[in-house]
Amino acid sequence: MIQEDVLLTYGATFRKYKKDQCVFFEGDEPLFFFQISKGSVRMVNIFRDGKEFIQGLFNEGQSFGEPSLLINARYPATAIANEDTIILKIIKENFLYLLRNNEEILYDFATMLGAMLYMKTAMAKEIARERPHHRIVTLLHMLKKQSGCPKEKVFKIELSRQRIADMLGLRVETVIRTMKRLEEDGFIAIKKGKAYI
Repeated sequence: MIQEDVLLTYGATFRKYKKDQCVFFEGDEPLFFFQISKGSVRMVNIFRDGKEFIQGLFNEGQSFGEPSLLINARYPATAIANEDTIILKIIKENFLYLLRNNEEILYDFATMLGAMLYMKTAMAKEIARERPHHRIVTLLHMLKKQSGCPKEKVFKIELSRQRIADMLGLRVETVIRTMKRLEEDGFIAIKKGKAYI
């Protein structure tokens, strides 16, 4: 996360997005750096039948869409606000200038991109070959780790069963059955429709 006051110094502005409003579309040219001030965003590919395949979920303090911005390639997915969301956006040229003039921010940014690439690679392996049970367990572990929640503490999974299915390429019915089995095995707890790990 880049401090908001630093982004504002380099010309960033706040922009409000309503729930389910698109921030950018697959195929758009990257013109801005985006960082979430409040709310959350999902990056998805939308198929002809309207179904979404979730490429990533981003929360407060996180940025998204940077790979396309850095290599000047069109976005490979659409970014959509999951809820009413406030995003700091800064034009590409100003953002690149910020990185060139702040070595510590550049290093932190590179480390964050490395961690994101590592998680994507690990998830691709799990999705490609493993059974639904293993895919779901791996995703839940990765979400907890990514949040920074210590292993000994309980972490609330904010994703719906449908979102989990969309991320893993599974049917929602499969996710529901598997989550019930995970609860029976004591791996997760389910309270008021939310899973805790």
